[in-house]
Amino acid sequence: MNKKAVLILICLAVSVCGLFAQSAEAPAASSAGLKYIAAAVAVGIACIAGGMAVGRIGAAAMGAMSENAELSGKALPFVGLAEGICLWGFLVALLIILL
Repeated sequence: MNKKAVLILICLAVSVCGLFAQSAEAPAASSAGLKYIAAAVAVGIACIAGGMAVGRIGAAAMGAMSENAELSGKALPFVGLAEGICLWGFLVALLIILL
């Protein structure tokens, strides 16, 4: 599947979840269920994006370290920053569930 098609499907799923979550006529039970779906979508998209970022940054860092071993201290923090995307998704999901 094409990357653009995957992004379009993800955006469509998020927008549909957002439309249903904001529906004022929905009973309390279904809005509670949508809260968990929204939290799952937040974590899922954040982890997919973090994985893509770590894959690209990690490959570039390993290529740079193969040419110059002194760059390992400069490249590893960037991989850590990319992994932080997943933590932000988890934080958003936790706030969705608790609030």
